[in-house]
Amino acid sequence: MRVIVNGEAREISASRVDALLSELEYEGTHFAIALNYDVLPKSRWAATPLKNGDEIEIITPRQGG
Repeated sequence: MRVIVNGEAREISASRVDALLSELEYEGTHFAIALNYDVLPKSRWAATPLKNGDEIEIITPRQGG
């Protein structure tokens, strides 16, 4: 299926948000997910299906000054 991840079109095989994170090799818990501009609680990642055309933002913390 084709989705947009952080503004970039990608072909993925994952069918759920948690599987997408594994496919893209995101590890740990220090990031947030927005699916179609709505923040998705971590408790729903495993139960949330992805659809063709979905827009996913993976937001990671950054240090700054």
